[in-house]
This record gives sequence, structure tokens and C-alpha cells, in this order.
Amino acid sequence: MNDQTTARHWLAAALPKAAPALATSTVLILARIWNANGAEHSLGNAVLMTALSLGAAAAGVVAGNATGDSVLVGTAFAASGALAFAGVAGYTDGLPLPLLLWSLATAGAYALAARYWRTDRRETVAYEREMSERHAEYGHIERVETLRATTQIEVARTGAAYAEQLAQALVTRAALPGFDPAALERAGLPALPTTDTTKEH
Repeated sequence: MNDQTTARHWLAAALPKAAPALATSTVLILARIWNANGAEHSLGNAVLMTALSLGAAAAGVVAGNATGDSVLVGTAFAASGALAFAGVAGYTDGLPLPLLLWSLATAGAYALAARYWRTDRRETVAYEREMSERHAEYGHIERVETLRATTQIEVARTGAAYAEQLAQALVTRAALPGFDPAALERAGLPALPTTDTTKEH
């Protein structure tokens, strides 16, 4: 059970790192399949891919000027580059040029992805640090409150024990001969309850 969970976690962590290479490799494979099915030296197909690539680049420029959304602009220019790469790889015969373009496209994709990975890593580290500080702060507050409550309980317990001992001492003293209850009142202490021992005949 634990092994399967670890394997899934490892694959989930490795997949984003392999995504740029998988994307460029997929474009290369599809372009070579397209090449084998009639795209080689096809002027119409080359014009089509060039137009699509330029259209995607223009969409990226418009998106950058209109919205300023870096994700949208990056997606548009990535699509433009992929279309240009697919057009060249599908049009040319032989593999040297497509493989050269594939290596350049893969390196560029990793260079762009590394920027976002660094940003994401910084945000993750900052979030983990903030959560760690909050946990430490809450733990400190919890410990202080626990100590305070324990101290209050001990003080109350000590006070109750002292009151009980004082009451016992007063009761014992009252039973001794020569005890004057008025002396307690003069000293400011509470008077002991008196019991009427006289009986009516």
C-alpha cells in the first residue's frame, strides 16, 4: 500500500519535469508522420503552417498589449513555435534538421519552464515558512495558556487547602478552654457559627 502511494507521488513529481521534452517529442513525431503522408516538399502545407505560426505569434502580441497576461502570451508564442517547428519538420526530407530544431525547441522549453518552476518553488517555500511560523506561534500560545491554566488550578487548589486548614484550626481552637469569639471579630476574621447547646425544659 505504501509502495503504491510512493510510486504515484514520484510519478506526479517527475511528470512536470518531463512535460517540455514530451511536448516537443510529440510535435516531432506527428510532424514526421505528416511528412510520410504527403507533407514533404508540399508548398501548400508549408504555407498553411507558416500562416498558422504567424497567426499564433500575432495573437500573442495582441494578448500582451491588450491584457498583459504573461501566461496567455507565453501560450500563444509556444503555439507559434510549435507550429513553425511542425511545419519545418513535416516539410523537409531527412531527420538532421528536424532533430536540430527539436533539440533547440526542447532547450528553449526547459529554459522557459525553469523560470516558472523557480517562481513556483519560491512561492511554495514562502508558504511553508509562513505556515511553520504560524504553527510555532500557535504552539507557543497554546503552551503559555496551558501553563497559565495549570497555575490558576494550582493556586485555587492551594487556596482551598489553606481555607480548609484555617477552618479546621479555628474549629479546633474554639474547642479549647478560654476561647474568645469576640477576639476574632476584633481581628477582622469571620465569626465562627455558634451552636445553641441550651435546652428548654
